[in-house]
Amino acid sequence: MTVAEAIRRAEAILPGIPAPEGEEDPRWQAIIVVAEFIDDSTEPVWMFVERWGQHPDEDLRQASATCVLEHLFEHHFDLVFPQAERLARSSPSFRETVALCSRFGEAERPENAAKLDRLVRELRSAS
Repeated sequence: MTVAEAIRRAEAILPGIPAPEGEEDPRWQAIIVVAEFIDDSTEPVWMFVERWGQHPDEDLRQASATCVLEHLFEHHFDLVFPQAERLARSSPSFRETVALCSRFGEAERPENAAKLDRLVRELRSAS
């Protein structure tokens, strides 16, 4: 499977509706498959999270944050953070997506964690 195929398959079922409590959500599973291409196809994966990370559905934003964006930060912080910062400053829903991200890998480095924490604080105080 290619990143384009993974994105096409995911977008065929998105936005969809959340699975009932306790059941596997096919939307989350499709998003996880897209995230598998973070290392080889960073830009298309970023474009995917850029779209779905600002969707009105809170569950989709959470999936975008925890399954994709935090791992983009983990592996490609310097590339992705400026784009995420720009979008978070202009999109209240993407702001929430960024705030949901945990820190791994490159995002754990003190200087990068400080950038991410500062952005989240600034955006929360501006809301």
